[in-house]
Amino acid sequence: MLLKYLLEKEFKQIRRNPFLPRLIAAYPIFAMMVFPWVVDLEVRDINLCVIDNDRSAYSRRLVAQASASRYFHLSELAATYDEAMESIQRNQSDVILEINPGFERELMRGDCPDVMISANSVNGTRGGFAGNYLSQIIADFSADIARESPGSLIEITPQYRYNPHLDYKNYVIPALMVILLTIICGFLPALNIVGEKEKGTIEQINVTPVKKYLFILSKLIPYWIIGVFILTVCIGLAALTYGLIPAGNLLVIYLFAVLFVITCSGLGLVVSNYSSTMQQAMFVMFFFTIVMLLMSGALTPVKSMPQWAQTITWFNPLRYFVEAMRAVYLKGSGFWDLRTQCFVLLGIAGFFSLWAVWSYKKK
Repeated sequence: MLLKYLLEKEFKQIRRNPFLPRLIAAYPIFAMMVFPWVVDLEVRDINLCVIDNDRSAYSRRLVAQASASRYFHLSELAATYDEAMESIQRNQSDVILEINPGFERELMRGDCPDVMISANSVNGTRGGFAGNYLSQIIADFSADIARESPGSLIEITPQYRYNPHLDYKNYVIPALMVILLTIICGFLPALNIVGEKEKGTIEQINVTPVKKYLFILSKLIPYWIIGVFILTVCIGLAALTYGLIPAGNLLVIYLFAVLFVITCSGLGLVVSNYSSTMQQAMFVMFFFTIVMLLMSGALTPVKSMPQWAQTITWFNPLRYFVEAMRAVYLKGSGFWDLRTQCFVLLGIAGFFSLWAVWSYKKK
């Protein structure tokens, strides 16, 4: 009975707040409609500078094939390598393709002519992608020439599993849902109890016979409901806007979401219990959120991190939820495939929930 009245109080506080209901409704919609288009690691519009020392039909064909790609824009045709480097230094070009003399002649003899690719790697990601894209275009060009010539040819056709068109949005949207739940269900509980401390209303609760676990439970349940609501909105927007539908069972996603929301809200209440002001709680929660996001695999793969960083990610609840979301959305994994992530997340959720109850002191 007490829990019912405490929950009623919490929901009334959320509803009467002039900002929170708007944030809960508008933030997921804005994030899902905008972020997948801008949080994209696929590199496009690369400025290509070409040095054609052969000036043959085949060299012009290679240049046309490279400039016709959706990744490259032919920015300059340079006469010498020094002229091309000046274009790089002026930031007018990102990558140089130099075709050596005798390119067509060597192709006709069946030899493998050399071409040189020089990429500006001040931005390592852009330079690396530019070199890889251009190498693939040259390989495709070579395969086309070999196909036109008599003789046998072994054709290699790559097939990409789970994300056949290599659309980065399919990769980032499940992680974006995790980030939204982290921000909403982590920050709001972190500001809850400390907000009552600043207003002085916490003293009225402390003099009542309400048990600590009931009080903490009444603080957590509203954010569990809000978290499930936000996830449902995100799933609907992903399906309607991007055509991204989970390949697996939705119930597995909701199971992991409930465990993750319990974890985030528990961590937020722990931070709130130890904080004296809302500003302090905000900065502490911001610190934990940034670290967990960067080490979750949401934006960069965990396997590309140093070994010591990979070890730290074992204690990061975001890592397990991100892995589960991508596995269910793209691979169609079921509960049994993700049982390890589920049990680890269950343990972390229980740990933070118990810590939230223990750290709250009725004074």
